[in-house]
Amino acid sequence: MNSNIRSFFDSVGSFFGSGDNIPWCDRDIIAGCEDEVANARNAEHKNESLVRLSWALVHSRQPEDVNRGIAMLEASLDSSNSPLQTREKLYLLAVGHYRNGDYARSRQLLERCLETAPDWRQALTLKKVVEDRITKDGVLGIGIAATAVGLIIGGIAAAVARKK
Repeated sequence: MNSNIRSFFDSVGSFFGSGDNIPWCDRDIIAGCEDEVANARNAEHKNESLVRLSWALVHSRQPEDVNRGIAMLEASLDSSNSPLQTREKLYLLAVGHYRNGDYARSRQLLERCLETAPDWRQALTLKKVVEDRITKDGVLGIGIAATAVGLIIGGIAAAVARKK
């Protein structure tokens, strides 16, 4: 019996937990990337440094860093030199939008990534995490709505019972 209860609580905990394996990035790494951009020797090195900085920003725990990374990636997306670079930037944008809780936008960007590389495991893994999160949010929303309806009906029933 105890193992059944523990199993139930473990499954509830995993349902409400984040469950993603996307790495986080510290302010120290972001600062190092910013220094690297500032000290870039040429345009090519600066572009590579900007991509690393964007990676660090969208993997940050700070929402303002994530938003800054998204803005940098969106501004540089049109100037990508290769399909590989475009794919990488789209993936990083998807990570940023996932971190911000914009799961629909993240899924849309991942689908664009997968158009160019349908077997890219990193994008497939993140897409599954995003879709799981969308499902969880939908279930939670339905639960909250059902609870609200139940409270309203209970209130009406209590009011009717008092009048009798």
